[in-house]
Amino acid sequence: MRFIFKTSYAQDIRLAKHGGQVFWYSLLCLALLAAPWVVAEYWLAQLTFVLIYSIVGLGLMLLAGFTGQFSLGHAAFLGVGAYTQAVLTGMGWPFMLSLACAAGLSAAVGVVVGLPALRVKGIYLGIATLSFGFIVEEVFARWESVTGGNAGKSMLAPQIGGYAFETTGSFYLLCLAITVVCTLAILNLLRSPTGRAFVAIRDSEISAQSMGIHLARYKTLSFSLSAAFAGIGGALYAHKLQFISPDQFSILQSIDLLLMIVIGGLGSVHGAFLGAIFLITMPQLIAMGKDWLPESIGQSPGLQSVVYGAVLITFVLFEPMGLYGRWLKVRTWLQMFPFYRQGMFKRQKSFQKSDRLK
Repeated sequence: MRFIFKTSYAQDIRLAKHGGQVFWYSLLCLALLAAPWVVAEYWLAQLTFVLIYSIVGLGLMLLAGFTGQFSLGHAAFLGVGAYTQAVLTGMGWPFMLSLACAAGLSAAVGVVVGLPALRVKGIYLGIATLSFGFIVEEVFARWESVTGGNAGKSMLAPQIGGYAFETTGSFYLLCLAITVVCTLAILNLLRSPTGRAFVAIRDSEISAQSMGIHLARYKTLSFSLSAAFAGIGGALYAHKLQFISPDQFSILQSIDLLLMIVIGGLGSVHGAFLGAIFLITMPQLIAMGKDWLPESIGQSPGLQSVVYGAVLITFVLFEPMGLYGRWLKVRTWLQMFPFYRQGMFKRQKSFQKSDRLK
């Protein structure tokens, strides 16, 4: 088992803790770069959706996993970014400028939501964000002059410097580059005093306030940054589908996003990616499993919802740290075999330790 003896603060905040991480992440990057030439087009499209949802998951992980704030209306920020991108690119704006405006407008909407939400927490915050999601969805449906209403709005492939990302492979590489930039931004944010303040608020608001952390400022900032990442993901989501409508950003989408980070593993950057993989691959696995089930079960319209609910209950009861928490245990077992003991990991909550005292 690897033990790292740290001798400086710079070593403590280094992105790569040891050479093994550099090797494996470099190998992963090479595999992702080679995907357009070795993966079938259908699975490459699914991998593109994984990258898009990972960007949104990183933002929601920052809010829920690292700051401890619930959001049941995050699909609204996804929709704001998507419609902003659709409107601006339709007016002839450059792709990168439209993407920046989509992130900025989503961040501004996040501030609008975050400020009133400062007075509530827990389930009441979830209800407040849920109501916001319903309002935004209704705005998308009624503001027909801008959004196209329920008829939807079409989009073209993104263009940068005259080059159009029309093929599945080229758009995948574009999403991969943006995902890498967003991931590095989150990692560097978490290493900064701002990121440590987010974690302090998550663990105990009273303790954080006693250390001089301005709760209102950092909670609002967390909402804003989370919404900005959702806006970026929404812009790419709109380009990938090339058609958007209000029903794509409903409460069901918000629940899927929250389910994604809970199953992936709250409080970990890896959890956002693992949750996105789960969210995209689970419908494929259910579709393949229908052939092995009795027709009365396999053709049931609510099969996917039942499977999602069962998986979520299983993780909450038996693995609160999600897929990433399970991987940590498997990795430790492999490193310590045959000296691993069954009771080495104690069952624990995923975040918000201070809530246990209430």
